[in-house]
Amino acid sequence: MNYKISHKTEYSYTHPVNLCYNEARLSPRSFAHQDCSESQFVVEPEPKECRERQDFFGNTVYYFTIQQPHNQLTVTVTSRVNVKDREMQLNFAEHLTWEEVQQQLQTDQNHGILEMRQYVLDSPMVPMMPELHAYAEKSFAKGQPLLEVVDDLTTRLYTDFTYDPNFTTIATPLADVIKHRRGVCQDFAHLGIGCLRALGLAARYVSGYIETVPPPDQEPLEGADASHAWFSVYLPQLGWVDFDPTNNQIPADQHITVAWGRDYADVTPLKGVVFGSGTHELSVSVDCQRLF
Repeated sequence: MNYKISHKTEYSYTHPVNLCYNEARLSPRSFAHQDCSESQFVVEPEPKECRERQDFFGNTVYYFTIQQPHNQLTVTVTSRVNVKDREMQLNFAEHLTWEEVQQQLQTDQNHGILEMRQYVLDSPMVPMMPELHAYAEKSFAKGQPLLEVVDDLTTRLYTDFTYDPNFTTIATPLADVIKHRRGVCQDFAHLGIGCLRALGLAARYVSGYIETVPPPDQEPLEGADASHAWFSVYLPQLGWVDFDPTNNQIPADQHITVAWGRDYADVTPLKGVVFGSGTHELSVSVDCQRLF
């Protein structure tokens, strides 16, 4: 499936900002299931300095500074992406049990497996908590294929937790999400990751977009699509397999991957340091246009 994706972020400041340093992770990745043929950054006002690099996880990072007073910052990223269907692989019963994968991650000295161990450890936004182990173990029956139990975990997260965009912020601790059973896609991805790591499995955070399809009699609304997040679990036979607990599905060709890391802190879409005073308003709009 081919998409043209436009992601526009606007900051409006009550008082002029004299200087800012920023990092953006907004260019979709290219990998086995996806190819990003173009990604164009436009920043207003024009940056004094800008450069592009790859971070530790292979995500594209666009760094820029603005060294003139400004009351508004606009970052627009336009990308063209081809997403391939992932119908692969997913006869769950054919694959390793979760205990076998756990054992490989603990003992195998293969370089590829050793690299995956960083995704078993806790991370800044997904600390190890007894509550995560207790919640996860209800899905992890002995001797069951890894993908089967992760699918069950995904369904339980979808059923047990309420999507509530007004309950959490980026800074809300995962413990609060567990206690109140409410959150957004970022929180549900972190929950899935925490549950898997609590059982010694490798899990990573994926940021991206999901195409929204309007009712048959309505036109798509401009800017109505959204940034999204889900998680992946590592299976030695297959590599990484994605699960979306917010929508209770395995991502296919309507999920567009931008970046991945240990948790949200590794893949923040846009962050920076601002020198100025006053408050600001933030506006974000996303369009995922399917190209036929």
